Amino acid sequence: MSGGRVVAAKIATLDDSSMRSRMLDDLYPSARASTSTVIEPSEQEISNLPLHPRHWMKVIDAFSIPRLIYNADKKYFEASKSKPTLFPHPSHKTALFRDRYNIIYQRLLRNESFQMSLHSSDMPSLSRSSSSFAPNQCYKLTPVANLLGRSGTSHLLLGLLSVSPTGDLSLADLTGSIALELSHARMIPEDGAWFAPGMIVLIDGIYEEEETIRGSTLGGNGGIGGAIGGRFIGVSICGPPCERREMSLGTNNQQSTKEINSTGGFGWVDFLGVGSERARGPRMRQIQAKCLQDLQEATDDSCRTKIAIMSEVNLDNVKTLDALKRLLGRYNDMPLGERPMAFVLIGNFVHQALINSGGQAGSIDYKEHFDSLAMVLSEFPSLLQRSTFIFVPGENDPWSSAFSAGAASTIPRHPIPEQFTSRVKRAFATANAEPAQSQSSYPSGEAIWTTNPSRITLFGPVHDIAVFRDDISGRLRRSAVSTRQDPGNTTGMDEATSHEVGYTSPREGLVNKAERTEAEYNPISSTVNVSRKLVKTVLDQGTMSPFPISLRPTLWDYASSLHLYPLPSSLVLADPEAAPFCMTYEGCHVMNPGRLVPEDDLSIVRWIEYDFLKNRGKVRVMR
Repeated sequence: MSGGRVVAAKIATLDDSSMRSRMLDDLYPSARASTSTVIEPSEQEISNLPLHPRHWMKVIDAFSIPRLIYNADKKYFEASKSKPTLFPHPSHKTALFRDRYNIIYQRLLRNESFQMSLHSSDMPSLSRSSSSFAPNQCYKLTPVANLLGRSGTSHLLLGLLSVSPTGDLSLADLTGSIALELSHARMIPEDGAWFAPGMIVLIDGIYEEEETIRGSTLGGNGGIGGAIGGRFIGVSICGPPCERREMSLGTNNQQSTKEINSTGGFGWVDFLGVGSERARGPRMRQIQAKCLQDLQEATDDSCRTKIAIMSEVNLDNVKTLDALKRLLGRYNDMPLGERPMAFVLIGNFVHQALINSGGQAGSIDYKEHFDSLAMVLSEFPSLLQRSTFIFVPGENDPWSSAFSAGAASTIPRHPIPEQFTSRVKRAFATANAEPAQSQSSYPSGEAIWTTNPSRITLFGPVHDIAVFRDDISGRLRRSAVSTRQDPGNTTGMDEATSHEVGYTSPREGLVNKAERTEAEYNPISSTVNVSRKLVKTVLDQGTMSPFPISLRPTLWDYASSLHLYPLPSSLVLADPEAAPFCMTYEGCHVMNPGRLVPEDDLSIVRWIEYDFLKNRGKVRVMR
């Protein structure tokens, strides 16, 4: 510490490092496994490390991600003390939503629209004609329980949108719940996001007390199950504003400098088990720069920073196998430096769910499909020797599909069982056994079978790629809440036409600055608009599954693996029902590969080529 700030220190001795570690353990006992001193490595230390990007790539399954819980009292993340189980105590279900609420609440309070400024001239004007807030005041949240006795007044509420036992919409927070009336509410931005039960939303409106509600005399003294009497008439509804990754970690884009900002953030928390941003970030960036420099100077293998991502790889379809063969053949004909360092294959790997019933041995057929994949991969030993193949299952893959019949099963879900993947592993072992590869200094190729969802990290906490396979767009359309909309304005986010998507009108409450291009006033197709709605909805909620347990079953004790806080560097949201897209929202690059072989045109192949160094993806099409 120097002047109240954490600065890059010289190479510490073993005694100094141990002493500092003990001091940090005393300050943050919950982060004991993730914190360490900021020690700048020497050039000799870096040169002795493996300097190939694939050495520093790690696939983390959902069941290996640290189970962290936000402590609202200490305002810090703590490791869960309970042992995870598939049959936890019912209180864990309540804790799941309470933890989501606390994370979004603390994130919201750091937004500039909720912070009181010392100078009134510095405050943004966020008032509306329907709001009782003064022009030079910041937004203030009102707990639901504090609405009692304040009939006819305007308030801003943050809570969980849910359906009450009577079938009506309600909003609940940690203090209580209240019935909602959204028939006159306006969405902010217009048609810019979905709002469904299970999501945490911001609603601005007016509270009205009633002597009787639904036939029960409740007055203002409180109702059953924590519900207060009356109703809340919503005027506007929006999602909680998202927060950039560097803001959550407290780095504020100062990774390149030796001085690290120590004001706020969770930079010392190890969210994925690969080290925290403050402890390992600067060192990993130096290693990354050295790796890329050495690879560019090499003659046989230049800078390989690309990852090929393909989704809905139905192996039971001959067209898919042929398309996969042509795609791999295209990369096999490229020079070594232009080939992807990894291939991500996302399910469903079969079109129909695996069900062992009706006298049909579905598991035998499923293994034969992967045997066919092994035959295709065996034709390209050069790719198997120098690339990593990652397999992410879908809803139709075993074993959960044997019970769900292809419907929504519990998440996170386990990888594909080993008894189906033996031939594929044998193909990699055969390719790596060749003399040319055994004498190579580069890491051998491998096949990794991971969970859904999963994380891919490169150089520790520097690059974080989240991968999730789900039919989320269709589920959002089916369960979204509809309000009265202006029929003359259906474009929604037309003002933000660049790849950087954000809130639009600065007159409508919480505003994030949208980065725009010269084409900001050009019309946007409905496909792009739907893609932006999907991206904004998911990232604003800070979770991959913003639905109630009844609609999207979730393992309670592993719900933290679905969190998108802090935002990952990129998110692969594989949804075959949505059109392929690549766009950036608040610094997080979101990609959807779509179907490898589209159903409407079987003559083309679509996938995404992602460059992790530039944090940009591009949809590729090949006929």
